[in-house]
Amino acid sequence: MMLLLVLVSIAVALFAVFPLTDTDIWWHLACAREWVTTWTPVREPVVNVHEYFQQIVAFVYNLGGARLLVAFKAILWGLVFALFLWPSVRTRQDNVIANPIGVKQSIICFAIFAVILFIFRYQFEIRPVLFSLIFLGIYWNILPWLFITAGKSHYLRHKKTNVAKAKMAAVAIAILSIQWFWCRFQGLYILGLLFAFTVFAFEFEVWNMVVWSWKKLDYKRYWGQLAFVAIMLVMPFLHRDGPHLFIYPVGLFDRLVGLSPSAAVFASEIAENRSPITLLMAGENVLQSALMIVLVLAGIALACVQWYSRKSPYSSGRLVWQRTERTEAILDCRLLPFCLVVTAVLALIAERNFVLFLPVFFAVALKTRFFARLCSAEGKRSAIYALLPMLLIAFLFGLWVKSLLAYDSMVAYQRVPVAAAEWMKSHPHSGRLFNDDRAGGYLAFVNPSDSTYIDGRFILKTAEFFENYLRYAESPRVFLHEAELQNMDRVVLPLRYYARWDKLIATLDSAENWHVAYHDPFFVVMDRTNR
Repeated sequence: MMLLLVLVSIAVALFAVFPLTDTDIWWHLACAREWVTTWTPVREPVVNVHEYFQQIVAFVYNLGGARLLVAFKAILWGLVFALFLWPSVRTRQDNVIANPIGVKQSIICFAIFAVILFIFRYQFEIRPVLFSLIFLGIYWNILPWLFITAGKSHYLRHKKTNVAKAKMAAVAIAILSIQWFWCRFQGLYILGLLFAFTVFAFEFEVWNMVVWSWKKLDYKRYWGQLAFVAIMLVMPFLHRDGPHLFIYPVGLFDRLVGLSPSAAVFASEIAENRSPITLLMAGENVLQSALMIVLVLAGIALACVQWYSRKSPYSSGRLVWQRTERTEAILDCRLLPFCLVVTAVLALIAERNFVLFLPVFFAVALKTRFFARLCSAEGKRSAIYALLPMLLIAFLFGLWVKSLLAYDSMVAYQRVPVAAAEWMKSHPHSGRLFNDDRAGGYLAFVNPSDSTYIDGRFILKTAEFFENYLRYAESPRVFLHEAELQNMDRVVLPLRYYARWDKLIATLDSAENWHVAYHDPFFVVMDRTNR
């Protein structure tokens, strides 16, 4: 099983080697140099919840450019899957846990996982969620042990040495420190708190369900654990802008489901924030969206099977005093299925949440007996059955090498105006610039002297601003009038991949006072003649 963990981690790291396709990374790099309020209008109040992420990626980028940043994120993605799979691949002894599989079966499992990873490889981008998954993976390994050890009052009272108690205290302090840092990496720090409370709730159930005739339940232990969760809750207040950090997850949820007017535009107009069901019905990313839905539904089914088909960890008095076995039983039968359902729901709400679901899905799949039987079927004795996974892995590796050789730059110049930005730097203009939202972050980073109209951080704008921005694409004549009023004398828009601006480009090209100043295969720059 350890071989499987190594193979999956390496595969994830390799598949994560592709250009910087997520345009938000350039916005983060621009913010690391100078906070957003200094170079673009934003609605107040605004809090930089990504500050530490921005400083880290800026340090790596300044050290080695886009290539080093891609290598950095590839290593981190491999680490994410290693952290989530580690509890599932350890050798198990108790009957509650399935027996570990051998080398041949590990290859079969890896072939199945490799196909899924290859199809969704472009999900492995450099985003704040990457660090959130690393922190959550650390919690995934440590918090069940910490809460179960702390809850075992009899074990602590009679067997714990001072050194072991100090170790537990050090682990608790480390978790709180991670939570403090997490508050400045991403608003998903709330997941750490929710995971800690979930572990506490399941562990409390163990002691609440099993009552010994010769010993009363020690509720004092639970106050300590509950206090630990409460301290995690108030960690945002230990930062500047603490109240804004504390309520930031509320805005994140609003943006996810589109409750407020501005968040509704964000949830509906950004492809990554739309449900895979919506994308499938719209005919966008059909293969990935369909497979994503299938995997999410399969994950929910696996969670139900794991929850109801395995013996409850609360039903066996023998497990109460066996710390290791009870920890794994709770992890297998309750915690993993619950987390899988939660991440599956998040993935169904928005496509970009699929990266939260995938490592948890793999971890739960390895725990199920169905998956073990699939990889250990009688047909494994056949030479063909053993050869097919190797051929599939070799085929995927060949496709990966082919795609890698096609990359002539680690900056996705098809998505951001690399050449156009260089031209604009050498040909300044006096008025305002109008740009597509996906290009805003890159333009702000490489050409800070020019003002950007909009960037990908829609949540920093108002609903009225969004409506005007989108109306320009549908009613180009409105833009011609607004350009005069707002002194917009330059436009940079994409020619490929985003068809939204085709009408506006055609209208400007036919207008008497607009002309094409620069164009390449991917972007066009148009200037107003009468400036």
